[in-house]
Amino acid sequence: MLANRPLVHPDRQTVRFRPIKAWRHFRKLVADKEDTAQVFHIIEATKSRKSHREAWKFLRSPEGQRLLDEAVDIPTVLDDHDRWANCGPNSVAQRYIRFMKREGLSAAGLVAESHRWLPPEKRLPDLTEWYFERLRDTHDLFHVLTGYGRDALGEQALLGFSYEQNHNPGILFIAYAGAREIRKATGTSAPLYAAVKEGRELGRTAQKLAHMDVEQVMREDIDKARQRLGIGQPVIYRECLKILEAEGHIGQDLLAPQAA
Repeated sequence: MLANRPLVHPDRQTVRFRPIKAWRHFRKLVADKEDTAQVFHIIEATKSRKSHREAWKFLRSPEGQRLLDEAVDIPTVLDDHDRWANCGPNSVAQRYIRFMKREGLSAAGLVAESHRWLPPEKRLPDLTEWYFERLRDTHDLFHVLTGYGRDALGEQALLGFSYEQNHNPGILFIAYAGAREIRKATGTSAPLYAAVKEGRELGRTAQKLAHMDVEQVMREDIDKARQRLGIGQPVIYRECLKILEAEGHIGQDLLAPQAA
C-alpha cells in the first residue's frame, strides 16, 4: 500500500557520479538502441539530489497527494486500449494508441525493460520510487505529446526535454552524447545539438508532464492538451529531419557507423 510507504527509504542513495560506468552503458545503448535497460543503468550511475528534491516537492503537494490516493496503475491504464474506444481520432488516447501500435510498443514492455536492470524485489519501497516509476511509465506519452519521434534524433531531443523536467544528469548526458554519435555516423549538416537545446527549452517552459493526470489527458484533444500543458512545437527537430532525409539518412540507423 502506498499509504504505508515512507517518503524516502533509509537505504536510498540520492547522489552518485560514475562517468566511466555511464559511458560503458552508453556504448551498449549505441550498439542496440532498443536495449533500453542501458538507459536505467546510466541514470543510476549519474544520480542527482536535485531530481530527488523535485520528486519530494511534488509528493508533498496537494496534486501529488491526490494522485497517490488514487494510486492509478499507469501502464495498465495506457495498455487498456478498449478503455479509450469512445475518444475522438485527434484525442491524446487515439494518437497514443496509433503511435504504440506503429512502433510495436506497450507500456508494460517498458516496465519489463526496467526490471531487467533492477528486479521489483530489489527496489526500495518508498514514495520516491513511485515518483520515478511515473517518469518511466509516461515516457511514450511524452513522445506523443511533444511530437518527438522514436528516430535516434527524436529520442535525444526528447531526453533534452525530459532533463529540464526532472534534472537527472544521466538524461542530459545521453542526449548530447547521442547527438554526437549521430553526427559522427552520418556527417550530417543538420543542427543536431540545436535540436537537443530546443528540446531543453521546450521542457523548461512546459508543465511537468510526469505530474499530469494521465486519465484526464488521454481524453483531451491533443492540440488543446498541448496548449494547456504549455508544450511548444519542435521546429528545429523537424528541420533536422528534412535535412537528414535530403541527405539520404532517413530509414537508416542514425547511430550505426555504416550510415556514414
